Amino acid sequence: MSPLPRILLALAAMATIVGAAVVFVIRAPAVESDAPLKRLSLSALERRLATLEEQLTMLAKPSMRTGVGAVGFRSIPQARSDHPEWIQISLSEQASIDQVVLVPMIWRDTAKGFRADGFPLEFSIRVGSDPDPNGTVVARFNADDQLLPRVAPVVISFPATQASWVRLEVARLSPRGWDDRHILQLSEILVFSGLDNLALRQSVQVSSSDQLERGLPRHQDYLVDGFVPYLMDAHDGEQSLAFVSRTSLGTTPVIEIDLRRCVPLSRIHLHATELSDNVPQALTDDFGIPRSMVVEGATESDFSDAVRLCDYQMHSIYDAGPIIMRRFPQQHCRYVRLIVNEPNTDSEGGPTQARVGFAEIEVISDGINVALGAPVTVNLDPDLTSRSASTLTDGNNLFGRILPIRDWMSELAMRHDLETERPRIAAELRLRYQRQKAILRRLSWLTGLLGFIAVSTVLAERSIRQRAVSRTRERIAADLHDELGANLHAIGLLGDLAQAAADSPDRLKPLLRRVRELTERSGAATRYCSNLLESEGLFGDLMEDMQRTSNRLLNDLEHTLTFEGEGYVRELKPSVRIDLFLFYKECLTNILRHSHATEVITHLAADRKGLRLTITDNGCGLNDSQISRIPGSLSRRARLAGAQVSASRLVGGGTKITLKLRTKKFGLLS
Repeated sequence: MSPLPRILLALAAMATIVGAAVVFVIRAPAVESDAPLKRLSLSALERRLATLEEQLTMLAKPSMRTGVGAVGFRSIPQARSDHPEWIQISLSEQASIDQVVLVPMIWRDTAKGFRADGFPLEFSIRVGSDPDPNGTVVARFNADDQLLPRVAPVVISFPATQASWVRLEVARLSPRGWDDRHILQLSEILVFSGLDNLALRQSVQVSSSDQLERGLPRHQDYLVDGFVPYLMDAHDGEQSLAFVSRTSLGTTPVIEIDLRRCVPLSRIHLHATELSDNVPQALTDDFGIPRSMVVEGATESDFSDAVRLCDYQMHSIYDAGPIIMRRFPQQHCRYVRLIVNEPNTDSEGGPTQARVGFAEIEVISDGINVALGAPVTVNLDPDLTSRSASTLTDGNNLFGRILPIRDWMSELAMRHDLETERPRIAAELRLRYQRQKAILRRLSWLTGLLGFIAVSTVLAERSIRQRAVSRTRERIAADLHDELGANLHAIGLLGDLAQAAADSPDRLKPLLRRVRELTERSGAATRYCSNLLESEGLFGDLMEDMQRTSNRLLNDLEHTLTFEGEGYVRELKPSVRIDLFLFYKECLTNILRHSHATEVITHLAADRKGLRLTITDNGCGLNDSQISRIPGSLSRRARLAGAQVSASRLVGGGTKITLKLRTKKFGLLS
């Protein structure tokens, strides 16, 4: 193989190795990355992150409440996490339920901010109907589900199931934030049938409770009071200021809503006015909320057929919250009115400074707010024109659109899932980008290396070509010297013999025929000397050519020519055969010219590893200075053949020329 293809093969091998290293960098797994994300391509991850960011802009945000209010429920603290606890909610009647929402109790961590506190690590949801005490487990969770840390509610959906009770069974508790005691804490439990929260203000039993009396911030009844630790902060809608009006003890404030048609009603939501957005807030949490009021419904505008739908009594600050929800038996009504029996008063004024106000009044029929956009009539004057009574049914609060409670909880839970997934995707993308940068660095190195190798290859190829031209010129000169010089010398000898045999025609004719053969052979050598490697038939049988040449040149001398390993000799490449033949011929020419020998012995031995050519004569031999200096023509021919040549003086006179050539190392066998 020529040097250039070898260089190109080395270049390809190097590129393959570097490319394999680059592929390894691409495919090397990240131990800390999520396995599902690892299966996504880079473009898929980028699309997922863009979709996630877009979805987050369309979801409600978990804005936290401030001030004072009911916290929720807390069990008795335990030393062990595997202490079982349970909470059971008895519904007013059997119904088809399909979702349970667990709202965590929120704790302010001094290092990490808001966090769920006392949320169970391992629990199940069991539903059933009386009198069956066992029911059916519809969901199970453990620490592997990674529900924590969180502030958002946990939404548990399942196929619709008939049930009259729902039980939360806790198998492993989490430690409380401030003392690491194991407890169960929840802010609210909602049980949905469609859009209706059937758990609202229902009976609750618990396995243990550290506060058994109402009027305290924690109680089991607060699990179903409808108050959650969030303010409704939807992503869309218009900002709306609450209706607020001053009143006095001598006046009974009344708010009337015309639903414009008779519909079945089962629930009402009273949204409290927005509180001061200062820190600390300037108003109490019960600002504008009456201490006592009655909700009535009727089909006649004069309420001549009024029925009581529900009432509200504020016994303590823990009965007030952002959304006051009441369920009642279904009634068909067109008109709804709120009668304030006892308004609330602020801390600055007396009875004349009492205020009544709400941000929104939702009247629910089959999960739909049928009061949206309905006309409102009040017997009060708003404090400001921007706080008119029409804002009571515009469907907006201070943050924007008012959502159905189930949709609100679902959006908060989805936001938590997306915000939990977002840093994982971002981390995976950062890892991929780092790999890309590493790959680009390696590719730049590879590009530089390939450029260097390419330039080196061009220069090497140019040098090789120049060396090839030089070697070709040298070979042509050597071939002309060896082949033509030997032939001309033989022709001269034959001329001398022909001149001596001029009087003998029988002797003269063979000599002239030999001269003719040598001239023809010299012509062929001249034609092919520029490219001896492609000369067809020239030195095709090395041993035969050597025999014929020795017979011709050493006709008057005793000559012995022997071969060993003829098969290997015939396998030699044409270029090697040519070089060997010309070397041998040059040796014979030198013997004839300079040695005055009478006997010549030649032996050629070849095997798989190499060959050895020895030529011995009994001539005058070499003097001491000539032993270390081999004739230039022989050295040149040996160098062209890639062989080693040596000369030695024989005892008793004569010279021995030895040529050694390794064929296995250099691939000189065909």
